[in-house]
Amino acid sequence: MTNTPPRLTISTSPFVLEGASTPDLMGKVIYALLPVLLAAAWFFGVAALLLVATACLGAMATEWFFATKRQGLGSLTDGSALLTGLLLGLTLPPGLPLWMAFLGGFIAIALGKLIWGGLGNNMFNPALLGRAFLQAAFPEAMTKLWLVPRFGPEQSFFDFTGFFHVPDSLLAMPLMRASADGFSGATPLGLAKFDGQITEISRVFLGNISGSLGETSALLLLVCGAWLAWKRVLNWRGPLATLLSVLVFGSLLHLIAPESCPPPGFMLLSGGLLFGAVFMVTDPVTTPITSTGLWIFGFGLGLLVVVIRVYGGLQECVMFAILFMNGLTPLINRITQPRQFGG
Repeated sequence: MTNTPPRLTISTSPFVLEGASTPDLMGKVIYALLPVLLAAAWFFGVAALLLVATACLGAMATEWFFATKRQGLGSLTDGSALLTGLLLGLTLPPGLPLWMAFLGGFIAIALGKLIWGGLGNNMFNPALLGRAFLQAAFPEAMTKLWLVPRFGPEQSFFDFTGFFHVPDSLLAMPLMRASADGFSGATPLGLAKFDGQITEISRVFLGNISGSLGETSALLLLVCGAWLAWKRVLNWRGPLATLLSVLVFGSLLHLIAPESCPPPGFMLLSGGLLFGAVFMVTDPVTTPITSTGLWIFGFGLGLLVVVIRVYGGLQECVMFAILFMNGLTPLINRITQPRQFGG
């Protein structure tokens, strides 16, 4: 007796299954972040690895403590908590105390994810919410503890000098003031905004600059973004709209007021713009689900970045711009929702 497949199957959507799963998608993004993490370690030494590992520990410990009691270990093994910790750690200054990184991981999972009902229900990007909390609670540490890259102008990129040096600020005790001795405190955006000094594009492109761990090498971020697009993990419309928006509005402002607005190339490659465009704007939960919505999201984000960088009081604003657009995502989804067939 043989089982003959039915000639007609009636079911609900989805009708086409691609075989993708949450652990698979999370894993691919984590793989794309590993080169960025290795580059951060190469530029800033073992301090980068310690900081990111602590942020991951805070995120995964919070997930284990709260979520596994209700959902079992499944919520911990899907990779979302690890990815949140990696993203958070790579947005932090290299000299931030470890206890602050752990606290940021706790806030990212507890307030950025679990309080909304778990994975897929959150309105705001959890990693950026954790960083926003740290920015509000510890503004001095988040804006001054920038490490000087290990490689000087005459130093070879294959020199291990200072790789295992751990700055004193990393080991500061909780609620104690972290010393900023030996830190530069001058990122390319800070130099451009407050001193009118534009860092060489080649240095920004390769990554031998002060800044957050994951934002330094524009070249590497572009390569990782291209790999994710090739693997069809991200929707290219959001990042492209963001970068085009910054290019257009940055060029216009530079033509109108070149003394206050840096060149558009510098605006594109500096700060956390590329990191946010590749790894934050492509978050399928907190960004629009329609193609038109992604274009609106990206252009709005780019406009906010340019305006705040030029006219605001902050040297960097990508985090706040993305969180603001996250809040508009439900409205964008509503106005760009396709008309139902026959409607």
